[in-house]
Amino acid sequence: MKRIIVGITGASGAMLAERFVRFLLEAGHEAHVVISSSGEAVLEEEMGIRRGTFKAHYKKSKKLYLAKADDFAARISSGSAPMDAMVVIPCSMSTVGSIAHGVTMNLIHRAAGVSIKEKRPLVLVPRESPFSPIHLKNLLELSQIGVHIVPATTAFYHKPKTVEEMVDFTIGRVLDLLKIEHKLFARWRDTSHAE
Repeated sequence: MKRIIVGITGASGAMLAERFVRFLLEAGHEAHVVISSSGEAVLEEEMGIRRGTFKAHYKKSKKLYLAKADDFAARISSGSAPMDAMVVIPCSMSTVGSIAHGVTMNLIHRAAGVSIKEKRPLVLVPRESPFSPIHLKNLLELSQIGVHIVPATTAFYHKPKTVEEMVDFTIGRVLDLLKIEHKLFARWRDTSHAE
């Protein structure tokens, strides 16, 4: 079992967050979730998950922990909290900029800064297009210090038939970086299931 901090920001792509958290919980991992105010608005707009109902959406899972975005005293704000990794999914460009420059405006930024200083895996899933030169500079700066950047894109070799299958490809790539086993998509030229 792993303890994963999940930051959900206001970039479009709420399905990425919803399915990622669902996978973690169903696989028996802990999800320590922080949702920015913009992230709550996008969850409601895109998924119909109203503010304050995120935990109920997962049938009151005992491994789902929520912290308010303005709670700088939350457990995950400290490097002494035994977390395994952090994923910001989807990750807005303002969040990328804040993390890249050490600006702490909310608990997502603080927990990301803690992940960097503690040298824990930090994965950002930016959902923006096109990237501006400023976005690219910030992403490069983070990548150069070891932050994993996984753009919300998909592959087509596994012949996805639904939006969920396309989303699961991105989620699967994040899980690979976290060393969490999954079968969310068929791997390139995987012959392990051949007869």
